[in-house]
Amino acid sequence: MLGSGARAAKPSFVSYISPEEILIKEPIEKEVSLRLLPGELLLCEANTVYKYMPEDGSNRGTYGKLVCTNFKISFLDDDSTSDDNEPQFKNKIVGENDITLQCVDQIYGVFDEKKKLLTGQLRKYPEILIIYCKDLRVCHFCLRYTKEEEVKRIVSGIVHHSQTPKLLKRLFLFSYASAAPNNTDGRNQTVMFDTLEDWRGELERTKGNVKYKVVTVNEDYRVSQKLPLYFVVPICVSEESILKYEGRGIPIWCWSCHNGAALLKMSAFPKEQDDSTSQMQKAFLDGIYKTISKPPYELLKTDDLSSSLPSLQEIQTAYTKFKQLFWIDNSADFWATDVKWFSLLESTNWLEIIRRVLKKAIEVVECLERQNTNVLLIEESATDMCCVISSLVQVMMDSYNRTKSGFQSLIQKEWVVGGHSFLDRCNHLHRSDKEEAPVFLLLLNCVWQLVQQYPPAFEFTETYLTVLSDSLYVPIFSTFFFNSQHQKDNSMHQRQLSLPLTQTKSSTKRGFFREETDHLIKNILGKRIGKLINSSDEPPNSFREFYDSWHSKPVDYHGLLLPRIEGPEIKVWAQRYLRWIPEAQLHGGGTIATAAKILDLMEEVQSLQAKLDEEHSQAISGDVHSVPLLRNSSRLSSLFPFALLQRQSLKPALPTSTWKDLEDEEDLVKRDDEFVDLSGVMTKDKL
Repeated sequence: MLGSGARAAKPSFVSYISPEEILIKEPIEKEVSLRLLPGELLLCEANTVYKYMPEDGSNRGTYGKLVCTNFKISFLDDDSTSDDNEPQFKNKIVGENDITLQCVDQIYGVFDEKKKLLTGQLRKYPEILIIYCKDLRVCHFCLRYTKEEEVKRIVSGIVHHSQTPKLLKRLFLFSYASAAPNNTDGRNQTVMFDTLEDWRGELERTKGNVKYKVVTVNEDYRVSQKLPLYFVVPICVSEESILKYEGRGIPIWCWSCHNGAALLKMSAFPKEQDDSTSQMQKAFLDGIYKTISKPPYELLKTDDLSSSLPSLQEIQTAYTKFKQLFWIDNSADFWATDVKWFSLLESTNWLEIIRRVLKKAIEVVECLERQNTNVLLIEESATDMCCVISSLVQVMMDSYNRTKSGFQSLIQKEWVVGGHSFLDRCNHLHRSDKEEAPVFLLLLNCVWQLVQQYPPAFEFTETYLTVLSDSLYVPIFSTFFFNSQHQKDNSMHQRQLSLPLTQTKSSTKRGFFREETDHLIKNILGKRIGKLINSSDEPPNSFREFYDSWHSKPVDYHGLLLPRIEGPEIKVWAQRYLRWIPEAQLHGGGTIATAAKILDLMEEVQSLQAKLDEEHSQAISGDVHSVPLLRNSSRLSSLFPFALLQRQSLKPALPTSTWKDLEDEEDLVKRDDEFVDLSGVMTKDKL
């Protein structure tokens, strides 16, 4: 397994087989064609490449061709064009054996069974290429049987095009935009917030037009390139002050509550200023605060998120440790760390960061909902944690943002037009690791907590969120590939290639081996992670009263939603993080398989009823309408639709090496983060 979760260690690798032990399919004889998108060009390729099947417990794999284009890395075998195992749900842009260049996280080569990180110019070429992906896949390609010249070309090409710094204009989305037809979906209901009418419509929808106004002072980006063309400020703020301070220190409206209280955000003034400038800015801010703190604005509470939430560096460090728990090389790695998985999970601090962010959002909700107080979020640029908290508050308080079109409009308003630096935070250009931080992914993790706690309240499922997270690394649509609307407008020449709207199918919400382990996990995690709710940053009494009072009442799925933030309630987003790990899947089970079997029974009942009607000469004219089915429920997985066709691996009951680390049963009882089913199955719910 990659690292220990406690530190950012390099991935380890152990070879358990020799080439002659490999159970293989014969090399393909027929030519398999590569499907290219508009603007996509083949850069290099290698034949007779052997891809291991990590989802299989044996040492099987398949021969094929490994190719690299200016968009993706693809593995082509004789099943690549076969429709025999065509899944019901599939990605229309990238296939099962495709990795976009932006999705590549790290590349390692194996030299004489030793593993080395591959970067820059290579002097020696590996026998095995291992690609660790940002969507947490791990792909192994054996090059022992490939011609030396082809090995050099494919390895150098993949490393160069996925790992080296590049210019913005070299991203594939520009090639695609030039070559693809410019089709606009008229059914797109996402509000783009690029016109005065869009902002005025949002003010009217939230009844915020009484105290706030849309300004046009930034047309042609003459005030700031980070601000949108149009935005909303309090009526008392003059355009002269916006121009004078270049948008800094100006409270910008995000959303208004039903009681008139509003959520605002503000970018801070630079810290290093001469005394006279600092005094002038302080006087300006005092005037703004005093104006908003009296009718019609009433009370104002300011919250400096840079001091009350984790820094971007802390978030990046936590996620770097966290993702290493899911980069699994083989089954042995999985089982070797299974009994200490919860300790490793806690040491990453990722779930604690999610809890802190949710708690901060609830604090803001309390001010708006119960105290009728305006809240002003302050951050250096107001484009990172301000986006996270403002988005979460609006999802919790406004049911419109829990619809698919509403949520997409929210992302457009707060993140895309709001100036979040997707290009830098996702490090799409590989220019600086210092700017990288999974801020948008943090939001999706927090929204997932709400979706899995209150599924009836949302028009979309966790599968929608999973696909949205994958879209961060697909350089076709411009939604997640710019630092500002100004940069996008200048680069794309007004061509709209935003994330498309597609109908999302429902999928499973739970399941790691078996769902009945929920009570066990609460016992295991309660002692350890449950301490978090009583940590040093325990919410004040008013917060606790508000939180407990809401949770004591029946849930109104169209009204206010407050997530539970006690330790056991903050879970791992299983569908996203565990979908490529066969040992984490319940094959032929889980909620989606259960639903498929129910549909099978419904169809059988309908068929029998039709026969009875015919016998009694009372058959209804026309065909009997049957329910659409998910066929072959035994092939479904608890992590459907991403694990639909994966084969079940041969899992050991318990590795011999693990038994050596365990004490007797009396000592096992004392462990907080381990569970051993002595009947032979390791069980835990990683949800």
